[in-house]
Amino acid sequence: MPIRENLAANLRRLVQRHASVSAVCRELGINRTQFERYLQGKAVPNKATARLICDYFKIDEDELYREPAAAAAKGDSNATLREALYENMVRPPSPAIAGGTYFTYFSIPGRPDFLMRSVTFVRREADLVTFRRVTRWAPGDGQGGSRMPGNHYGVAISRLNWIYFTGINRRQTSEPSIMTVQWAPISEPVLVGRAIVLTGSGPAFVSVIMRQDVTRISMRRAMLMAHIVSLDDPSVDRLVVSLARETH
Repeated sequence: MPIRENLAANLRRLVQRHASVSAVCRELGINRTQFERYLQGKAVPNKATARLICDYFKIDEDELYREPAAAAAKGDSNATLREALYENMVRPPSPAIAGGTYFTYFSIPGRPDFLMRSVTFVRREADLVTFRRVTRWAPGDGQGGSRMPGNHYGVAISRLNWIYFTGINRRQTSEPSIMTVQWAPISEPVLVGRAIVLTGSGPAFVSVIMRQDVTRISMRRAMLMAHIVSLDDPSVDRLVVSLARETH
């Protein structure tokens, strides 16, 4: 088969293991139209893009272009396990959470007057719920908190009335993350729970509060707000402050 047809067949096989073509393109940072040309056998990526694709799918470059039957056979030893894990992760019930932008506040060990504010973008595609959570941090912040900037991608599932956000950091640390929350028993919709995050001294178990942004703030503005904040900061929702103080 021509190299373009090999590439197209192998990419289609690899994409099937993920939520959608759109999700793959977002996570890769590749234009959807251009990626569709690869899937249709109309174009071949340059060296840098091919390397990006291979790193994302965790394959060697020769597997991207080899005969589809050979590539599929090579991956069969782990394919069944991967598929079983994925199917179990996304099986019903679907989480009772709307798509949109959520500010996610993490407590900081040893610093009760500060919170790490992240922004979580929740996306619903039928019964599948995926998310991206962004955290910005730099050594100059000085209050501790997450060890590295966070760019976590993952899925949200519902089990026993809890919503689990499970993902992987796309930054260089590549650490996994898990956050489990449930709706607080108060009149206003807010999620509370616990999370395991990576701090300067290693993984830590912290409190977490999620509050949906209903002001339709821009993605750029929301991401600029994702950093360490003081409980006295007027930009922090007063309900969040109250809940945060109750946990200390």
